[in-house]
Amino acid sequence: MRGAPTVAIIGRPNVGKSTLFNRLIGGRDAIVDARPGVTRDRHFGAAEWNGRRFWLVDTGGMVPGAHDQLNRAIRTQVEAAVAASDVVLFLVDVDEGVHPADLEIAQYLRKARRPLILVANKADQLPKDTRHLVFYELGLGDPFPVSAAVGKSSGDLLDRVVELLPAAPEAGEEAEIHVAVVGRPNVGKSSLVNRLLGEERLVVADEPGTTRDAIDTPLSYQGCTLVFIDTAGLRKRSKVEDDIEFYSTLRTSRAIERADVCVLVVDAKDGMHVQDLKIANDAWEQGAAIIVAVNKWDLIEEKETNTAARGQREVEERAPFLQFIPFLYLSAKTGQRVPKLLELILEVAEERAKRVPTAEVNRVLGALVDRQQPPQPVGESVRLLYASQIGTAPPRFAIVSNRPEAIPEAYTRYLVNGFREAWRFTGSPLNLKLRRKRETARR
Repeated sequence: MRGAPTVAIIGRPNVGKSTLFNRLIGGRDAIVDARPGVTRDRHFGAAEWNGRRFWLVDTGGMVPGAHDQLNRAIRTQVEAAVAASDVVLFLVDVDEGVHPADLEIAQYLRKARRPLILVANKADQLPKDTRHLVFYELGLGDPFPVSAAVGKSSGDLLDRVVELLPAAPEAGEEAEIHVAVVGRPNVGKSSLVNRLLGEERLVVADEPGTTRDAIDTPLSYQGCTLVFIDTAGLRKRSKVEDDIEFYSTLRTSRAIERADVCVLVVDAKDGMHVQDLKIANDAWEQGAAIIVAVNKWDLIEEKETNTAARGQREVEERAPFLQFIPFLYLSAKTGQRVPKLLELILEVAEERAKRVPTAEVNRVLGALVDRQQPPQPVGESVRLLYASQIGTAPPRFAIVSNRPEAIPEAYTRYLVNGFREAWRFTGSPLNLKLRRKRETARR
């Protein structure tokens, strides 16, 4: 998707922007609910039609004249989406006709001077439906009637979008790393992503729970595309009160599933909660590399020399796998150590994709066995015959034994720790499988 053009969907609340977004990308990436204001951030999705690929952007509903903090932030997001777009889809609702807010948004779009399609949504009775004709009043050209909910005319709309897209520049392939920014609500995830991106890409407000969707935002860095997924804060299931928060939690879980790297954001003043450990464990079991970003470090007034190290040791005692995960103490607000996070993401992604030659694997295995033989139960002695790396991202190894079922878990952990001592795999899970030697069939 490097160099792909951008198409932004804008409009007032509850006209069906997220429904159209889902229809055009062929999925259910945006949360759709009957209540207005569910979408608050710019939400990116990759779309393709007739061989053309482009980024589709869903935005929060504009409320002209609203002065509260959240609506001002949403308007800023919409304006940023329009400024960065190659084509704008201005969505209106044929059920309600021309709304005063539509007139104000139309006036704003005329000044923006972007290629634009006026999309009249909820025209469910096409081709007989003529309610879209009243939108000529907006002075933005021919209204394009569609029904996002049932898909009527969505293909024709995509044809029109592709016609307006600029020619795609030729570009080389770039590595792509998906980074899920996860954590409990109100720990500063959106602020951290905004600092990394260098702009106010995600809505930040004082009230917790501002982010509800999992949002994909690409950033090119040192020859790689880092696709940041700023997710809704995960809470314990008992505290998930309504459908929107339930689906937000589900989206976050799915974001973890498809992430290469998870940045777990923790509040420096609150410390690491049980829920933080649960999130880290879920990501670890899904095979993602993990970085713990301890945010709001600037608010810790009395820092002793070993404050960070002591806190990290205490956490590792509660969850031993965290000893393999890097901790970074930073401040999204001041920018302290934030650039280091980008370098660390590339580092752990590289460690997760690292491959070790088979000869080297067997050399290390032999040294580990010489240092400590596997326990020998009654019967045939246990032998470790050979090993190899069978996969990456995360690294996976297989050891062939004559009696794999007789090798205790403690000895397996000894081997895993030995492999880590040899090759580190910093921040990444490491999976080890014990397999039985296959008997050669006799003729």
